Amino acid sequence: MEATQKLTFDELIQHWAVERPDNVALEQDDEALTFAELEVRSRKIVSMLASRGVGKGDRIAWLGKNSRHYFELFYSAARAGVVMVPIGWRLAAPEIAYILGDTGAKLVLLGEGFGELAGKACKQMESPPDILSTGDALREIENSSAGAFAPAGPDDPALQLYTSGTTGNPKGAVLTNRNLFALRMPSQEADQPWSHFDEDEAILVCMPCAHIGGTGLGIMAMGSGIRAIVQEEFTPDGVLDAFEQGITRLFIVPAALQMVVQHPRAKTTDMSGVKYVLYGAAPIPLDLLREAVRTIPDAGFLQCYGMTETTGTIAVLPPEDHDLAGNQRMKSAGKAVPGVELKVVGEDGRELPRGEVGELICKSPSNMACYWNLPDATQSSLKDGWMHTGDAALMDEDGYVYIQDRMKDMIISGGENVYPAQVESAIYGHPAVGEVAVIGVPDDTWGEAVKACIVAKAGQEVDADSVIEWTKERLAGFKVPKSIDVLEVMPRNASGKILRKDLRAPYWEGRERQVN
Repeated sequence: MEATQKLTFDELIQHWAVERPDNVALEQDDEALTFAELEVRSRKIVSMLASRGVGKGDRIAWLGKNSRHYFELFYSAARAGVVMVPIGWRLAAPEIAYILGDTGAKLVLLGEGFGELAGKACKQMESPPDILSTGDALREIENSSAGAFAPAGPDDPALQLYTSGTTGNPKGAVLTNRNLFALRMPSQEADQPWSHFDEDEAILVCMPCAHIGGTGLGIMAMGSGIRAIVQEEFTPDGVLDAFEQGITRLFIVPAALQMVVQHPRAKTTDMSGVKYVLYGAAPIPLDLLREAVRTIPDAGFLQCYGMTETTGTIAVLPPEDHDLAGNQRMKSAGKAVPGVELKVVGEDGRELPRGEVGELICKSPSNMACYWNLPDATQSSLKDGWMHTGDAALMDEDGYVYIQDRMKDMIISGGENVYPAQVESAIYGHPAVGEVAVIGVPDDTWGEAVKACIVAKAGQEVDADSVIEWTKERLAGFKVPKSIDVLEVMPRNASGKILRKDLRAPYWEGRERQVN
């Protein structure tokens, strides 16, 4: 354990370059970068950015899949107070253009194969940023000098992640160096086994880097001084390859874990080195837990609950609460991690008695600084230091949190957040659509699937395939409805508001909760 808490990328990169100079920091395919090499290389990256007029407080964006180069760019930019904005590569060009315009990014760095998409997005902008391919960036970095620079402080922003917006446009959650690293010390001091990292450990990064569940693992590796094995995207074969490369930890959504443990190779792959399997975005079905424990018998399983605005995990269901016979606690999202305070409040903001359902709120040094350029949204979400999660939950006498429903209408499909308002906005323009309401319905693979409930315009007929194709042209694939219901009339309350709960009810009948 470090004698003093290190709260910035600059401090940590320098620390590990001295303590573990020859240990691998980042690895992808056949390429690897040690901590000593990263320290020098990151100075060159800062110099390259400066030569392009990019400095403290500026935004740069990454459009691409996971890459070792993304992480070295992110770490290095953060050292100098330049804010990285990773953009989901599944997004459509108009969605990308909105994010680039909102950030005011000076530079977009591209993963392999994303030049055409970036070009389409930038054509829709009045003042597009400069575009730099990976190859060109690498050449510029090599030709730069590893000079001195003014390092960023703990409260300087380092990362800006976009969350889907309830009103159609996504919001940029601004995360500081302190947000990213402040919970490390309380976890270590609590002496939880899973908070201890041996020097020879390695963590797999295969979840998308535009999410806290992807980039957050790179942050975890840097904070702990261990190897991050980066893969472009999740594939079952890739995860099985990573077991053979020596990963000791991974974060994965349950739907992806199921694909891994049911893969034919799983029976012959040595997984004995895995210490912990972290999963989130959905609870783990009991049958899947049993299958996973049989397949990865030496690993402890931890359910992680959190959100982008809390810099990821704020509650954990620890291994000892995972019971192959099933128990009440396995229906929970766990309890607050060290350094975090959780409580359930009513509409008046006062804490409710244990067992009563209200909104879950969080006080933590990992709570975001703000939503970028959205003071009203920031104020409504962050009140007196408490982040309002929008999740309806209850807490038992032991502090375990049970998520009941979403106070907002968000759908989580395969770990991706989908807000109905954005999907509805895309569908409304279809010539046959008079009214539309989007809901989440149970899906055995993805947790929830997107369904559109549509009332046709007078004299029109709704063709489901046509609506789906229409939406595909306007939104990322994971937001496109998987099914369409055509209704005679939309259920509404006395004030005319669509009753989503009535639309959802038939699909969730017989289930304990209204989330899957």
